[in-house]
Parts: sequence; C-alpha cells; structure tokens
Amino acid sequence: MAVHAEDFTIKTKGAVHIVDISSKVADIVRSSGLDNGVVCVFVPGSTGALTTIEYEPGLLKDIPRALEIIAPRNADYAHHMTWNDDNGSSHVRAAFLGPSLTIPFRKGELVLGTWQQAVFVELDTRSRRRSLICQVIGE
Repeated sequence: MAVHAEDFTIKTKGAVHIVDISSKVADIVRSSGLDNGVVCVFVPGSTGALTTIEYEPGLLKDIPRALEIIAPRNADYAHHMTWNDDNGSSHVRAAFLGPSLTIPFRKGELVLGTWQQAVFVELDTRSRRRSLICQVIGE
C-alpha cells in the first residue's frame, strides 16, 4: 500500500460558492502513479465543506436555498455572541455537510457517477483562499 499526498489551493467568493474540484482531484490521483485505491480530500477549517453533486445551474441555486432553510443566515446564533462575528450559520452548515470526501479510483481514474462531481462548498460569509489536502492511498 502506498500513500501520495498533495495539496492544492482554490479562491472562493464566499456565501455558498460551490467550486467543482473533480478535475484537480483526478489530476492528483493520476500523478500519484497508483492504479486502485481511494483519495480523501480534506479542508482544514470549520466553514468549508466537501461533497458530491451534479454540478449544474439548477443545483447551484437549489443548494444555497436548501442551506438557507436548514441554517438561515439571519437566525440568532450563540456563536455570534461568543466571537462577535456573523458566520454562525456557516459553521452549522459546514458541520452538516462535513470537511472531507473520499472517492474510490480504479485504473487511475475516479469512480464517480455519470453526473457526479466532487465539489468544495464555501460557507463562510466572505471570500477565502482555501488549501485542500489530498491523500491518495492505494497500489
């Protein structure tokens, strides 16, 4: 079993900006030289998340709307009182979505569904520069 680690950086616009990272993760898997295994992508921080979606215009509107129902931006969050900031909803949303994503790969290619892409979801209230960590494990 071998491990290949590689990080990459993305720039986000804030406020539920969804970034397709599929091709970057696929490139890292290919550069690892491994044929079969899994890749784990992780975001350090508590206001970003990783998931898979069909990356299309309708869902790019539906996901922010659904997150607004789950954790409304203008709700009263104790986090705001603790830190004197405005991103309590960002933390709650990130906790529901999660900070990591694991994708299998075979013959050096990600095993994703036909309409499935790996995405990073910026949940903070401002633009950010995010470093994402990839661990490729396989043989």
